[in-house]
Amino acid sequence: MHTTQIVAASFLTLFLAAVLACSSGQAQGTEGPAMDSSSKTATQLSKSGYDLRPLSKERIAEVVKTLPPESVEVTQHAGTEPRNSSPFVHNKEKGLYVSIVSGLPLFRSEDKFDSGTGWPSFTRPFDAAHVIEKRDTSAGMVRAEVLDARSGAHLGHVFDDGPMPTGMRYCMNGAALKFIPDGAPLPEESKPAKLEKAYFAGGCFWGVEDVFEQIPGVVDAVSGYMGGKTEHPTYKQVCSDLSGHAETVEVTFAPSLVKYEELLKVFFDNHDATTVNRQGPDEGTQYRSAIFASTPEQKKLALEYIAKLSQTDEYKSRRIATQIENLVPFWPAEEYHQDYHKKHGGSCKVKR
Repeated sequence: MHTTQIVAASFLTLFLAAVLACSSGQAQGTEGPAMDSSSKTATQLSKSGYDLRPLSKERIAEVVKTLPPESVEVTQHAGTEPRNSSPFVHNKEKGLYVSIVSGLPLFRSEDKFDSGTGWPSFTRPFDAAHVIEKRDTSAGMVRAEVLDARSGAHLGHVFDDGPMPTGMRYCMNGAALKFIPDGAPLPEESKPAKLEKAYFAGGCFWGVEDVFEQIPGVVDAVSGYMGGKTEHPTYKQVCSDLSGHAETVEVTFAPSLVKYEELLKVFFDNHDATTVNRQGPDEGTQYRSAIFASTPEQKKLALEYIAKLSQTDEYKSRRIATQIENLVPFWPAEEYHQDYHKKHGGSCKVKR
């Protein structure tokens, strides 16, 4: 029913010996895990909903002027604070560690552990996208430097000699961090972006999900089912063409980064809105074109967009069949449907 091209890929895993300290002058051993920053895909919004757009040089310069000399040396010149000099080394208070430059959340207190190295250590970052790991050979060995994804500030290094369950040790300079105790108000720069949800049905949800996941400002896209009479439907039930559900994608996005109208454009650009209950070779009510508006404003914008689109040369002689429906329960599809093209390659979206 869904046609895909399975793309095989091979991955080389490199195991490197761990080093025992963050400081280039005090590091023991020869090598550590490293990753080039270029190997990470640039994104504007993390999965946890934080704005990752780079700070301007001017804004960074303003912040740096307010920092103590040691924080400037560490964050701007990749310096290393003296062992056991940070009060965060033995801090056991519950809270959040954020970048002293950008305010981006970097680590949680529950992921902190006593590594015995003399620097604050964590088993994992708050969100993998909030840090950048960059290959570092400055100390005559291969290490992975850790940077703040929003400001590029140097934080420390990461090694693969940490405790389970991750086996990693993010060895950070306390001078690069700011601690916010649980219950204390978060500054604006440490708050997640405000998010909304939008729902689009445009045929095979594998392709629709794949398209929306690539849009900057979209946190997540999930394949599922909407508009039918059965609760918790299965793929088999939906494919029977009797449940009344449409294959639908739930899009979580930040309006401050991408407007709903832009999502509408992507939706109509990537499927045929004039076919009834069909997209390409896929036929049935589950493949109908539909928008489930999650707010009155979304419904208004969708109707206005369709009215405007109907006046264009492309649609003057072809009626738009897209249904604008009210919000109904969204039922996530089975796990094997999620991120299908990201896992297997190929494409099943229908281009107009």
